[in-house]
Amino acid sequence: MRLEPLYTVTFTTPESWSVEGAADAGIEGRGFLLAEGRSTGRLSARYRAANFPRKRADGALVPEFRGVLETDEGGAILFEWRGLGVLTDSGVRKLLGSLVHTTDDPRYRWLNDLVCAVEGEVRPRTDGSGIEVVLEISEMVWEGVR
Repeated sequence: MRLEPLYTVTFTTPESWSVEGAADAGIEGRGFLLAEGRSTGRLSARYRAANFPRKRADGALVPEFRGVLETDEGGAILFEWRGLGVLTDSGVRKLLGSLVHTTDDPRYRWLNDLVCAVEGEVRPRTDGSGIEVVLEISEMVWEGVR
């Protein structure tokens, strides 16, 4: 398998809610976040999504995103991605996951048959006004088992 880059997404979460509760191993929680941003690359689009992540007792996040890419040409591409977000030694939260698309737009139906890899991070915004999430979305290209 090899990875072929498709697009990059940058988004913020202007609204969010969370709850936490005691568990045997520590504090666990759930959140609900609305995400807004843009994608660039092979898909130039407005990015809108909702995330319902679980926060594990060890501090790792388990994101569960559902959303839409509204392309600059007017197409609608639904997507879902799941993954894992953990803190690195430097304090950056790295994100890894998998993503699938669904669309009925003939220009983008090729996305329906792809499984994509997600790699990203949560980082401070360049203007200092909070944080942003940057994701690299790549097609997982099957090359056969060796």
